[in-house]
Amino acid sequence: MTAEVSWICRTCANQYPASAEPPGKCRICAEERQYVPETGQEWTSLEELAAEGHRTSWTELEPGLFELAVTPSLGIGHRGLLVHTPRGGVLWDPPGFLDEAAVEFVRANGGLLGVAQSHPHLCGVQGEWSDRFRRSDGRGAPLWIPRRDAEWVLRSWDAVDWWDDRLEVAPGVTLIRTGGHFAGSAVLHLAAAAEGRGALLVSDTMMVLPGSRRVSFMRSYPMLLPMPARHLARLLASLDGVQYDRIYGGWTDRLVRSGARGVVRDSAELYRCWLTGSATDPDQDG
Repeated sequence: MTAEVSWICRTCANQYPASAEPPGKCRICAEERQYVPETGQEWTSLEELAAEGHRTSWTELEPGLFELAVTPSLGIGHRGLLVHTPRGGVLWDPPGFLDEAAVEFVRANGGLLGVAQSHPHLCGVQGEWSDRFRRSDGRGAPLWIPRRDAEWVLRSWDAVDWWDDRLEVAPGVTLIRTGGHFAGSAVLHLAAAAEGRGALLVSDTMMVLPGSRRVSFMRSYPMLLPMPARHLARLLASLDGVQYDRIYGGWTDRLVRSGARGVVRDSAELYRCWLTGSATDPDQDG
């Protein structure tokens, strides 16, 4: 009998239910926001990735916030972020690989309170994390998934906790559904981060751009599909009254260190101008 494998898509690094043969396609990559490589769909597994030399590492970004990186790069190369709280760690957007070193780091730093996602592209091996931190009642560590993205859940777990518009998962650590990139796209607000000025973890909900003075808002980044103005308006409204001065993006070194509210405001206005055609280009409109 052929052993069953929990297959991982090499393009997006999301994991599928165990089966003897890989899925015929990756639902995430086949949708209009992603892509299937010209060479075709390729699959792997945690065991194969470990044999290829993939490893995890942790870096402290500021007190109580750690980056989880996978080398060599996997999928789209995003990082995970671990927020330390007195009740345990909140893991944000885990990558598509984990090893015992990553698990032991979390165990040594208070355990895992639960796993949160920004959107379905960056779920990685969240179910593996849940399984490794099962509670005394046998239930896995909670997977906080926005109800609006329920159709994109690739595996059935016993630990899914659905949420709607806001969910405080630990004191001062709050999931906020913004919509935009996906209906359930979210950010994680850390009230005590940035020396008490507040920070957002954003991933693709808003993309921190090179140079750290702009963010952008897209339905699809690889396919260059813009976000409609009405969705941008809802995204911005969802952050009204939220205090933050720093933004951590989904990739290493993508950071708006300070002045983040002004960066979001100015970036949104610039985006709207070009989207609606009200912007002027001196090279072409003169």
